[in-house]
Amino acid sequence: MRQLSGGGLSVGLWVWFIRDEMYSHWGKRVFDVCFSLIALIVLSPIILCISFLILLFDPGPVIFKQNRVGRFGQSFVLFKFRSMPIDTDSIPSDQIGVIKISYIGRFIRRTCVDELPQLFNVLRGDMSIVGPRPSLTQQTELISLRFANGVSSCRPGLTGLAQINAFDGMSVVQKASLDARYAQEITLVQDVKIIFATFLYLLKPPPVY
Repeated sequence: MRQLSGGGLSVGLWVWFIRDEMYSHWGKRVFDVCFSLIALIVLSPIILCISFLILLFDPGPVIFKQNRVGRFGQSFVLFKFRSMPIDTDSIPSDQIGVIKISYIGRFIRRTCVDELPQLFNVLRGDMSIVGPRPSLTQQTELISLRFANGVSSCRPGLTGLAQINAFDGMSVVQKASLDARYAQEITLVQDVKIIFATFLYLLKPPPVY
């Protein structure tokens, strides 16, 4: 096997190192910053348009702020476009149906553009582009499973392996299992695949779980 000049590390091992070790330690953060900056620039007209529509159809704050559980169990403030009435309590997605949501709120939830402000969370280092979705503070079972499976060392993501494989009635255990599978093999190739799969996922009705 051909060796790298000046050392005994094979080309195969070097490629493995680049894909896995370097990417998971610092390459992923570089990717997150670059991706989120480009996305914010490209999507700025959409972000401004959504902000205007929220103000027009449901006057009040444009941005909804919510405490979520992040890396190593530390709490952080997550940003979303406000899709629900002011002062709505934090509830899981499977309970949203009981809340009266405006037309623009339904639209931005269905298209997932309510998540776009989380690009600022990515820039701040609270989140990653790809990773387990940040849990609500009251989702104690999911939080415990993530700690047990080693998922808590990952930054929460805008999208993730569990999200692109989601289905109606998906259990907390199944979700945590997919999160653990992702955490065990963080690579650039896998992240890119999940990002592309997310666009396909957005074309179908969102599951309830």
